[in-house]
Amino acid sequence: MLGVGMAGQGNTAPVIIKRKKVIAGGGHHGGAWKVAYADFVTAMMAFFMLMWLLNATTEKQRKGIADYFNPTVPMARVSGGGDGAFGGESIFSEQSLAKTGTGQPDGDPSEDAQQGGKQGEGKASAEKEIFEKLAEQLAKKGGESMTMETLMRHVVTRVTDEGLVVELFDVPGAPLFEGQTANPAQDTRLIAALLAEVFAIATNDLAINGHIQTYPVTLIENPAWDLTTQRAHAMRALLEGEKMPPKRIARVTGHADRKPITDDPAALRNNRIEVVLLRSIR
Repeated sequence: MLGVGMAGQGNTAPVIIKRKKVIAGGGHHGGAWKVAYADFVTAMMAFFMLMWLLNATTEKQRKGIADYFNPTVPMARVSGGGDGAFGGESIFSEQSLAKTGTGQPDGDPSEDAQQGGKQGEGKASAEKEIFEKLAEQLAKKGGESMTMETLMRHVVTRVTDEGLVVELFDVPGAPLFEGQTANPAQDTRLIAALLAEVFAIATNDLAINGHIQTYPVTLIENPAWDLTTQRAHAMRALLEGEKMPPKRIARVTGHADRKPITDDPAALRNNRIEVVLLRSIR
């Protein structure tokens, strides 16, 4: 029996179980996630570029960019896409780029452009000479008498991009205005008459700016804004009273203590009136 059992058992084929791994999606060889990630990164880049453009451009420039991509807008060599970044002017336009300073044409500028540029330079140069002559005349006034020399202690002149600046300022013991008011002192009235006389030579417009030293922070109400504005208007009234045409007064501004001329905002030197003979070409 044992032999038969052994024989039967040895005749039985062994059972072999095979287990197969089923890998869905191809394992690490699957590339679908890479495509999705690339789309996500591209979308984020486009989003950040859009945010940057919105922040770095003006309304007109954004309109010009939008018009550029609008198929209903005719595009030609002489069209810049509306009033956008180039203001509706072509990048090939000599007239637009040479005047606005946004580029340089490939060829030589036209004769009209050259003539216009020379005329502008000539006017600016002539105007600068006039400013220098007026400043020289004011300086000479100081040597005519002791009174004029005393008045000119309050005056300094300089030529800037804005024009000829005549600065009137307080000196120790001789303020331009009475106390903390807008009532002009006698020296201020005499200086205004002198300025009206000298400025009558030119026809340029005038700007009047009022400035003052910094007040202590302990004050409940700071009068700086109102006081500088009132003093600037007081100077305007003095000039007009000396036959200065009112139409030549372009603006009257009070700057309070926001533009000190010294390192110490509380210094007396910051109490000043600026009368600016404006450039006609700016």
